[in-house]
Amino acid sequence: MANKNLNQAKNAKKDEFYTQLVDIENELRHYKVHFKGKTVLCNCDDPRVSNFFHYFSYNFEQLGLKKLITTCYKNQNRDLFSQNDAEQAIWLEYFGDRNGNRVPDPEEIGIHYFKGDGDFRSQECIELLKEADIVVTNPPFSLFREFLDVLMKYDKHFLIIGNVNAVSYKETFQLIKANKLWLGASIHSGDREFGVPKDYPLNAAGCREDEKGNKFIRVKGVRWFTNLDYKERHEDLILYKTYTPDEYPMYDNYKAINVDKTAEIPMDYDGVMGVPITFLDKYNPDQFEIVGNELDLNIEKGRGYIKGKRMYSRLFIRRRQTNPKPVPYEIGELPVSMAAEAIAP
Repeated sequence: MANKNLNQAKNAKKDEFYTQLVDIENELRHYKVHFKGKTVLCNCDDPRVSNFFHYFSYNFEQLGLKKLITTCYKNQNRDLFSQNDAEQAIWLEYFGDRNGNRVPDPEEIGIHYFKGDGDFRSQECIELLKEADIVVTNPPFSLFREFLDVLMKYDKHFLIIGNVNAVSYKETFQLIKANKLWLGASIHSGDREFGVPKDYPLNAAGCREDEKGNKFIRVKGVRWFTNLDYKERHEDLILYKTYTPDEYPMYDNYKAINVDKTAEIPMDYDGVMGVPITFLDKYNPDQFEIVGNELDLNIEKGRGYIKGKRMYSRLFIRRRQTNPKPVPYEIGELPVSMAAEAIAP
């Protein structure tokens, strides 16, 4: 068991990615209306290297924030995480500029020490979470489900980074289906570059080291996940193709037609359609309804088949006959009803 814990700790170190400032800026610009008068918590961020802390501290007045809190995880096994040379985990709070230079000076940032390791699941961090209005961070990809579960339990607004494969998790998908979670505005394809600790092994394609010794890797399938609404989410997907039985065959084991590409959804078909998971990048809840996925619908053989051939994983959707009233995304205080039972198995 000791060796198992040791290996888990070493592996966790490889899950520590630092989001690039440009990616934060590109996404956050869609949500500025939500932040006025709010307390923001970045609870998976070392402020020494966190671009989340940088973004919110330098844009504190422009966003009209009330308070910024950033927590830093500190594993107590210093031999495993030797780059963390502090004796204790810390958390910072910032109330904005005091001397008029619009810069977060060191003397304006309150530094506090945790008794524990600063893990987002610890009671100390939970107390800070309760105080926050919005959580914005990049949680460890391996702990995405646990992190999301905590946010739901405490009914928080959030904007977090994860892998697109998380949409297939049972808990995550149920929230997406219920329109309580959706993908963000700025990343719909490709990969993104992340900073990593200086002792991270660069043994894969896409890794690089700059002239200062900082290391970076590229990660595929990255997405923002949020329950903060934004204007672009309510723009209709333009449909141009018409339905024909030959081009859109019915599944052998489920009453739905297969659509290979989101752009090829027929504009005149009102029944259930199987579409790629990447449909969620274009999903407008006013235009379409999510019926389910293979697991959720308990489809025979666990996947759709056409003429005996197993097809790629699909989401199943249908067009709404009449669009419901759009969500008032302009309003910063959107309703959130995400009780813990919403993601109960």
